[in-house]
Amino acid sequence: MLMDTHKRWQAIINRTLSDSELFFYGVLTTGVFCRPDCSSKLPKQDNVVFFNSIDEAKQAGYRACKRCHPESTTQNEKRIAQIISACRIIDQSEEKQTLEVLAKAVGLSTYHFQREFKKYVGISPLQYGRGVRTARFERLLTEHKSITDAIFASGYQSTTSAYQDNSLAMSPKVYRAGGKGVNIQFSIKSSKFGYVVIGVTKRGICAIHFADSPTLAEITLRERFPQADIQEADNDLQALIGATVAYIENPDSQCELPLDIQGTAFQQQVWQVLRSIRPGNTMTYSEVAQKLGKPTAFRAVASACANNKLAVVIPCHRVVGKSGKLTGYRWGVERKRALLENEKES
Repeated sequence: MLMDTHKRWQAIINRTLSDSELFFYGVLTTGVFCRPDCSSKLPKQDNVVFFNSIDEAKQAGYRACKRCHPESTTQNEKRIAQIISACRIIDQSEEKQTLEVLAKAVGLSTYHFQREFKKYVGISPLQYGRGVRTARFERLLTEHKSITDAIFASGYQSTTSAYQDNSLAMSPKVYRAGGKGVNIQFSIKSSKFGYVVIGVTKRGICAIHFADSPTLAEITLRERFPQADIQEADNDLQALIGATVAYIENPDSQCELPLDIQGTAFQQQVWQVLRSIRPGNTMTYSEVAQKLGKPTAFRAVASACANNKLAVVIPCHRVVGKSGKLTGYRWGVERKRALLENEKES
C-alpha cells in the first residue's frame, strides 16, 4: 500500500512528488527536513531518514528547509496527505473502520471524505478496506492459521461476513486448499477471434480466454484452475454463454454479465478505468496511470492488464503503447488488432 524505502529514495533522486504518498526526508548531518522534490544537493543515502508528516519531522528535532519550504504544502498535497492517513488507518487496523470514524480521524466531513477518497484512490473506502481484509485473510490462511483465527485477525466481525464477502471468489476453506472442490462449468465456442473458453462458477464468469483450438482452450482453463472440479456447462448456462460470446463480438451491446473475479485494490482501480474506455477507443498505459492520479505507475498498470482473466469484458486490449503501437497482449497482438478493428467498424 505505502511506498517502501527504496521507492522513497528513488523519488528523492528524481526530485518527484508522488500522488500515492506524501512524505518528507531529514538529513542527519544538517538537521534539516525537506520535500522529496527539493532542489538542494542530493544527500548521501546513509544520512537520510524518512518522515510521514511535518509534525513527525519536527518532533524528531529537524527544522524546515529554507529552499523547498516543506510547511508550505498546497491544498492538493494536504488533501493527499489526509487520504493517505486514512489508508494507513485501514491498512493497520485489525477491525473494520466506519466511514464516520475515518472521516473524523482525518478532519473531514463524512460526505467530503467519501468523495475525496474515491477521487484520489479510485475506489471507495469500503472497497479499499475489503481489499485490505481479503489480502490479509488470504495471507493468514496460507500461513496455516486456523480459518476462524484468520477471519477475526483479518478484521472481519464474524465468520458470516467473511464467507459472504463478495471479494472472495471461493470460500476460505476452499481457498486454503488451493481451489480444490470449486465447481467450474465451461463452454468452448467459436468466435470471430478464434475459439473462446468461458468458465463460470456459481457466482459468475471467472474466466474468458482465447485459444487457437478447442483443445488448447480447455488446457488453458485447467491450468488456470488446476485443483478445481471442471465440467462442461449444462443447458442452464447456455443463455449466459451465448450472451458472453455476443458481447465479445459486439461489445457496444448493453449486456451486464455477472463476474466472479478477484484482484488487488490497485488492479480493481485499473480494471474500472479500462471498462470506462468506449469500444473502438484506446488509452496508453501512461494515460490510464494519469487517470488514476498515479502518473508514474504505468508499469503497474501494464502488470494489472497482464493479470486480467476476462478478455474483452475487462478490455485490456484497448490499452496501447505510448506511440499508439499495439504492444503485448496475452492472447496475441494480432488478436488485439482484430478486436480493435472490429469495434471501430461496429
